[in-house]
Amino acid sequence: MPNNITATELARSLSDILNRVRYRGESFIIERAGEAVAALTPPGSKRGCTLADLVARLGDLEIPGEGFADDLEAIQSSQTVADTVKWPS
Repeated sequence: MPNNITATELARSLSDILNRVRYRGESFIIERAGEAVAALTPPGSKRGCTLADLVARLGDLEIPGEGFADDLEAIQSSQTVADTVKWPS
């Protein structure tokens, strides 16, 4: 269950709060004027894959049909070049 904390308390104890999130896995709901405005939680687990998994997944892909490259060229040639917008400095 997440802990509720005001934005002011978070600002005063940011380092401690971040350590609690990182090392203890705690979560916090940040409130401003009694209303929840944000949540501070540990990141989700990082999902990765091995090179062998990637090769296996790529091997399952279908090869595009004949004419696919022609279709891509037709699409690209039908697109107009966007105007360059200069930002004021």
